[in-house]
Amino acid sequence: MAAVANTPAPPKSSKRLLLLVGLPTVLLLGGGGAAAWFLLNKPAAEPHAALPAQAQYLPLAPAFVVNLEDTPMGPRYLQVEVQLVTRDPLAAPLLQQHEPALRARLLMLFAQQTYEGVSTRAGKEVLQAQALKEVQTLMTEETGKPAAEALLFTSFVTQ
Repeated sequence: MAAVANTPAPPKSSKRLLLLVGLPTVLLLGGGGAAAWFLLNKPAAEPHAALPAQAQYLPLAPAFVVNLEDTPMGPRYLQVEVQLVTRDPLAAPLLQQHEPALRARLLMLFAQQTYEGVSTRAGKEVLQAQALKEVQTLMTEETGKPAAEALLFTSFVTQ
């Protein structure tokens, strides 16, 4: 007779499968849940509170062309394209309504310039600030509000 050895039964494959599949699944789901909790519990930022109103650009066309004050080199010219910037939707029609008066004031300002005065960046920036002040002064006189928040030179040519 053969001796029957007392050997333990082999482990059930279902327990091993549970460990091999179940443990990574639990870890994955736990990590995903934690990530979702952190992402969903961030303080809500107000997306529109920090953004200013959309800028509106109003070109003053055609370009301004003026003679610069005489220089020893003879007559010089300045050609400037100007755009006004506003964020007030009610200001755009007012700026368009007063465009003839705005053009007249800016034309006088540009005609007072010298070639040397506008030949540097600093000179152009000073002229830009003066032009904006002219626009805001006129609009405040006419409407009670400055209407334009900025004035841009989109083309600036001296000859």
